Amino acid sequence: MLDIGGMEIRLYNTLSRTKEKFRPLRKGRVGLYTCGPTVYNYAHIGNLRTYIFEDVLRRALVAAGYRVRHIMNITDVGHLTSDADTGEDKLEKGALAEGKSVWDVARFYTDAFLSDIAQLNIRRADKLVPATGAIADQIALIKKLFAGGYAYETPQAVYFDVSRFRDYTRLSGQRLEDKKTAARGDVVEDSDKRNAADFALWFRCVGKFANHVMRWPSPWGEGFPGWHIECSAISARYLGQPFDIHTGGVDHIPVHHTNEIAQSEAATGKPLARMWMHGEFLLIRDEKMAKSAGNFMTLSTLTDKGADPLAFRYLTLGSHYRSRLNFSRESLAAAGYSLERLRDFIRALATPPTRATGARARASSLAAWKKRFDAAIADDLNTPQALAVVWDLIGACHKAPPHFSPAAVRRLLLDFDSVLGLGLKDIKKEGIPGEISALARRRERYRAAHDWDASDKMREEIKSAGYDLEDTPSGPVLKKSR
Repeated sequence: MLDIGGMEIRLYNTLSRTKEKFRPLRKGRVGLYTCGPTVYNYAHIGNLRTYIFEDVLRRALVAAGYRVRHIMNITDVGHLTSDADTGEDKLEKGALAEGKSVWDVARFYTDAFLSDIAQLNIRRADKLVPATGAIADQIALIKKLFAGGYAYETPQAVYFDVSRFRDYTRLSGQRLEDKKTAARGDVVEDSDKRNAADFALWFRCVGKFANHVMRWPSPWGEGFPGWHIECSAISARYLGQPFDIHTGGVDHIPVHHTNEIAQSEAATGKPLARMWMHGEFLLIRDEKMAKSAGNFMTLSTLTDKGADPLAFRYLTLGSHYRSRLNFSRESLAAAGYSLERLRDFIRALATPPTRATGARARASSLAAWKKRFDAAIADDLNTPQALAVVWDLIGACHKAPPHFSPAAVRRLLLDFDSVLGLGLKDIKKEGIPGEISALARRRERYRAAHDWDASDKMREEIKSAGYDLEDTPSGPVLKKSR
């Protein structure tokens, strides 16, 4: 468990632009909302980096003793090809391209997303809510906005009037006049909108959406919800308002999260979330990875080339979630090598040495590493520093003195991994055949007698049988060659 002792968990709040002491709204409980995928295509590894950051946040809160209720939406309707509510519906465009129904496309890519996060050891949200499963909640919220004078109708859609909401851009820090709309040449704006930045709450099935497959009855005619309203409705239903932490990628700040705040707070007069946290971009050749740019990679792009999914997780942990990370095949390979070294060390701890060792230091002597690790995580999820603590501990274990109890070290590393999520608890001790262990014991006797030639010959015999032997301060450790 994360034992912060006298330390405070400090998290960077995008809304205040400062690190803040985390104080849950309800003692011992945390409401966490994370924006989920739009399921018209595979999530790319830039998206997955954000989900890894959010998973570390959730794990850290759980390790600190909080009960976390984690809600995630699945966008399966209403997200248009422009985040500014113009263009085609992404689900319908994807369905047309694949020759499938929109429902089949949504199911397929939802399943693909769940497979990806499972491979990355990302814990699934307590509740995954598709937008199509919360239509009634979205309609009810739009009714509240009409009652408060924040919504209006045109022949094409229902819009939120941003001029009625004070400090509309306070999350992004933009000036309202700087917000760009209709930047794409293939979209048509609604000329009846009052303000260029007004965003859609509900689209009517008229004009270009006359044949939209996904449609529901509403007080404003048959149609479908806009992208932004789903998150406000879903979070309010399952977490209440306000709740503790809302997360997403930095690309959500200027449009999606800005609009969420406006519609939720206009409807209730209460803040939406106490803290807003955002993960930075994953870059490829110094450019943002994006499906629209055609420079994206999926997890299967990596695994089909033999990469370990958890090597990608390790790679992302090596960079702070608020720092941009340049992806390369070389950096992924280096992360995979480091991860395998860590696994080997865990295997060695679980595999008894081939000879008895002397006195061990008590587990309490590991407290300094525990304190350093907890301090790193408590400082706005500083995973690069936390990994550095892990490797410092491993380095110390290879020195003499002190000797640390292998069992105590393993327990501590698994404690660290409850936050890092690298799956170390699944690493089992090596199954060493009895005859190989016997060779190692014979080699130890030769070494004790200073018969170095016989000792070296025995090491080669062990190696030719497919095993490596590492001499450590705790005694020789055998492991299968890789």
